[in-house]
Amino acid sequence: MTATTESAAVNRIGLSKADYNGAGSTLCNGCGHYSIANVIIAAAYELALDPTRIAKFSGIGCSSKSPAYFLGKSHSINGLHGRMPSLATGATTVNKDLVAIGVSGDGDTGSIGLGQFKHLLRRNVDMVYLIENNGVYGLTKGQLSATADLGQKSRHGGLNQLPPIDLCLEAIIAGCSFVARSFAGDPKQLQTLLKAAFSHRGTAVLNIISPCVTFNNGEGSTKSYVWGREHELPLHEINFIPLEHDEIQADYEAGAVREVTMHDGSLIRLRKIGQEYDPTDRPAAIRLLEEERSGQMFTTGLLYINEGRQSLAEHEKLVDIPLVHLTDEKLRPSRTALDAINAEYS
Repeated sequence: MTATTESAAVNRIGLSKADYNGAGSTLCNGCGHYSIANVIIAAAYELALDPTRIAKFSGIGCSSKSPAYFLGKSHSINGLHGRMPSLATGATTVNKDLVAIGVSGDGDTGSIGLGQFKHLLRRNVDMVYLIENNGVYGLTKGQLSATADLGQKSRHGGLNQLPPIDLCLEAIIAGCSFVARSFAGDPKQLQTLLKAAFSHRGTAVLNIISPCVTFNNGEGSTKSYVWGREHELPLHEINFIPLEHDEIQADYEAGAVREVTMHDGSLIRLRKIGQEYDPTDRPAAIRLLEEERSGQMFTTGLLYINEGRQSLAEHEKLVDIPLVHLTDEKLRPSRTALDAINAEYS
């Protein structure tokens, strides 16, 4: 092997792509979660994230099994059904140097965990929150979830008579500062969105349509591979340019490109495909999702971003050194200091 080949086989922190792998998967062959796990591995490798600084959080379900299949050298906490946001909030508050990834599903987030999800967004916890959305409880034989389509039939004969919850709409209404939607069958777009999410300060939600090949991949299902490929409507072509990379040159028509600068100096470059769309316009994002309810397409891409909102760590004015690394002397005020603080409120 030549020196050139060797250097190309590792990223800038000296790790190979294999260093970001996890354990062998036990998911069904063809499950959309496979594709998502591979995209996470590729994005983390290309961004040269340190696996030992990454913490993975999950709840219950097929989606919450998937963290075992990527970033095997990272920290991992598998919690109770719908309670992953509490774990992530606590861990990132005491150690804000962690790169936090939450992996959840439409049941874990949209049903039992919806309240926790909304409060996580309200606080703007600094983390990437992935929703692997397949419309069913695949781990318990395919019962319909809160994102199942109105009129959808389950494999065992049940009929959904309630409208689905739109988790992107719920996220924007709750004040989330980064909301995107993608499709497990479109790994290129998903990987770009994931890279941008890692550079965002605050909660970055990616709602990923991830077909369940066993219980919800049939004709007519909006969570199937066939429907997704035939009906996906990307809002834009998206490129992510990390701060440390050289500028990427490309020829675009005047007015066809919108750039969003991330807090760390990275760029998201959006090339218009069809309609004019501004991802920083919150009311426009809500209108888009509301209008889509009656249509036969689902839009993908960066739906909304607000780089100006404070993260939880900023709002709470946490010190630069993570709380977990502070000494007892720093964490516990002296009697004199405590008396002075109490005197201000007496």
